[in-house]
Amino acid sequence: MLANKVNNHISRLSRQSPWFIIIIFLILGLIGILNHSMWRDELNPWLIVRDSESFGDLIANIHYEGHPVLWYLSLAFLREIADTPVMMQLFHIGITSAAVALFCLYSPFNHQQKFIFSFGFFPFYEYFLISRNYAFSLLFIFAFCAVFSSRKTTYVYLAIFLGLLANSNAYALFVSFSLSLTLLVEFCFDKEHRKQYFSHSRKYDLFLSIGIIAFSFLLAIYIITPPLDSYLSGGLKNGWVMQLDIRYLLKSIDRLFASYFLIVPHKRWLDLIICALIALFVFVLTLIKLSKKPFPLFFYIIGNSVILTFTYLKFSGSPRHFGHLYLVLIAALWLGSHYQDSTFLANKFSIQPKSLDRFQKWHHIAFMLILYVQFLGGIYGFSRDLIVPFSASRETAHYIQESQLENEFIVASRDATMAPLSGYLNRKFYYPELQRMGSFTLFRQGRTEVEQAEILKQISSLLKNQEDTNKVLLILNKKLNSNRDDLKIIPLKNFERAWVDSERYYLYWVDEA
Repeated sequence: MLANKVNNHISRLSRQSPWFIIIIFLILGLIGILNHSMWRDELNPWLIVRDSESFGDLIANIHYEGHPVLWYLSLAFLREIADTPVMMQLFHIGITSAAVALFCLYSPFNHQQKFIFSFGFFPFYEYFLISRNYAFSLLFIFAFCAVFSSRKTTYVYLAIFLGLLANSNAYALFVSFSLSLTLLVEFCFDKEHRKQYFSHSRKYDLFLSIGIIAFSFLLAIYIITPPLDSYLSGGLKNGWVMQLDIRYLLKSIDRLFASYFLIVPHKRWLDLIICALIALFVFVLTLIKLSKKPFPLFFYIIGNSVILTFTYLKFSGSPRHFGHLYLVLIAALWLGSHYQDSTFLANKFSIQPKSLDRFQKWHHIAFMLILYVQFLGGIYGFSRDLIVPFSASRETAHYIQESQLENEFIVASRDATMAPLSGYLNRKFYYPELQRMGSFTLFRQGRTEVEQAEILKQISSLLKNQEDTNKVLLILNKKLNSNRDDLKIIPLKNFERAWVDSERYYLYWVDEA
């Protein structure tokens, strides 16, 4: 009966209604996210929250993650409701669905563009099925854009969203900084806006807003700054690139191309050059498109410059990282709708109206091409996840539970790939890398990478020294290619069906020979 009522309501909705997109998105999202097999990057934060001994211990552990606190505090709240990572997935679908709802209800794009964007690679896959803090970027950027006009009377709402955005992830911090700088530039150079604001705002509004932003930025920077004993520097292996490297410069510019067209060129000079030229061409078209909107234009330049500078100097990133360049494009175009056209830049650079109109048409073609590529990427990623498990973790955990093995003494390695199993089974394992029981992984001093021979050596010692342990369930993320004369090793089952090749699991019984 309930299903029939829902179907009747959906059928009565006009396909031109934004709610049609939102409801379809939510229904498909529930199917997708409940089918999704979570991997280590999703469940490691859950385990940090679950197994930190105190709030101070939690904050200390977050320092090694290279991420601000908002996601971890959200998970801590969710655990008070139900101690299962499924809560995290449901919360995550709520974040992204709210972001898509804001986009569909309040953005200036036409219905076709809203539909294509909503089911694109980042909203429908990368920031949707994979439960991480990057979904906050979608939500808070879109919330900022939706209430942008409120700055005429108060900056508090914008300051709150900027503060939340800054404490979402490092790339969201870059976007938050760029948006804050745009507000500052507008406040300093737009006399009419400043006059209108002072005539309608309360006395303390400006100081309160500045205080919120400043506190949020300081908190985010404090948390993401890695401790001295973090040997991955907040998850980033390489140092700063302080010399000119043309190949690496092209590779960094190509992250802009990848954020738009979802193709990541690698080493060939021809690929790097062609993709960089296409990216710069789209970038210039967008500059011309926004030339009548000086402040959104400023944001687009600053937002791209900050992220690409970090990309070159420190970390080239993955789709979840450079996807923020795509969000900068969307936000800049959205913010442009809040402003009247200005001829200031066109007159300054002597751009003819006909030439400007021609470039506007080219930009529309390029933008629609980007949206369609993103749409195809979203459908592909979503469909692939329904067919091929992202990680073999859930299937492995189900087998362990069905075989009633979850209470056995479990030795698991490599520790960094075992977080999904620890999360699904809701228990700790013995990690040879730590030589003790554990669940989450922090890349700091005291943790050592181990070879399979060392793993078997530690198991042999455990069997000899612990009277209550007469056999061990060994879980590896690679096939066992080592042996010991004093151990009897029996292969149990392999789980190799996974998109992430480092999260295929191999189970063995190990006892004394």
